[in-house]
Amino acid sequence: MNKEGSFKGIFIVMFIALMIAFFWESISWIRNAAHAILDPTAGILLNWNLTLGMTIIIILIAVLMTVVQKYGTDQKTLREMKKEQKELQEEIKKVKEHPEKMMELQKKQFAFLPKMMKLSMRPIMYTSIPLILFFRWFMDFFSVMGDPRFFGFLSWFWFYILGSIIFSAVLRKIFKVV
Repeated sequence: MNKEGSFKGIFIVMFIALMIAFFWESISWIRNAAHAILDPTAGILLNWNLTLGMTIIIILIAVLMTVVQKYGTDQKTLREMKKEQKELQEEIKKVKEHPEKMMELQKKQFAFLPKMMKLSMRPIMYTSIPLILFFRWFMDFFSVMGDPRFFGFLSWFWFYILGSIIFSAVLRKIFKVV
């Protein structure tokens, strides 16, 4: 499998994901399909115990995203590029007194950005549409419940974001994902 990725594919998938989000209310089969799948699965977890159910869902999504990130990208190349960038950063620190050398090294460092971004963005092609469907379903589910608060003050969105950041960081360490 080619793990280099392509911005064209990413833009196409992102466009489709945005269209799903935009037409969620007007194209009922999209919403109905998501509800048919998620109501009897994720919905049961949330109805069982809101905080624990949401935490389990966040962990499952984080595991899926981490696995897709690990196997959907060229981890070896990303590690090498990260190592080279770290070395360049060290060299830049050493030549702070020489602006022309520093500029040259910074240009080298910036040359990595497009390729690194292209390599690391590929998993978006696999995860953006399911995530948009999940988020739209969450919006429907929690609005019916009257927008409950987690721990008394966090909306579902902020609870998801914070939980996702925490669990993803732990999982990336466990799975050794760059």
